[in-house]
Amino acid sequence: MTETTTKTRARPAAVILTPAAEQRIADLMAQAPEGTIGVKLSTPRRGCSGLAYSVDYVTEEARFDEKIETPGGTFYIDGASVLYLVGSTMDWVEDDFTAGFVFNNPNAKGSCGCGESFTV
Repeated sequence: MTETTTKTRARPAAVILTPAAEQRIADLMAQAPEGTIGVKLSTPRRGCSGLAYSVDYVTEEARFDEKIETPGGTFYIDGASVLYLVGSTMDWVEDDFTAGFVFNNPNAKGSCGCGESFTV
């Protein structure tokens, strides 16, 4: 009788975080309210195109959330949003006039003119 072994490989994260995004998560966690366990990305329905990106503090882990450990803290992706975000890259961009997370999402079929929402 031969013994079989099961090999598992780590699956890639649904969202790739750039070093600038990881640093911003670290900065947010450094000033987070007491009881915060991480930062969470979700895609609530809003805006003129249907879905928007929302990044918020989270105080408890939800069962189906994806969890990504970063050097600066834990980053969660809302379980219901993962399908809209698979393969995306999240960056933090600052210039003279604005600062914010920027998403390169291959699943987005369109976005509104102001860039606040997208369709899949």
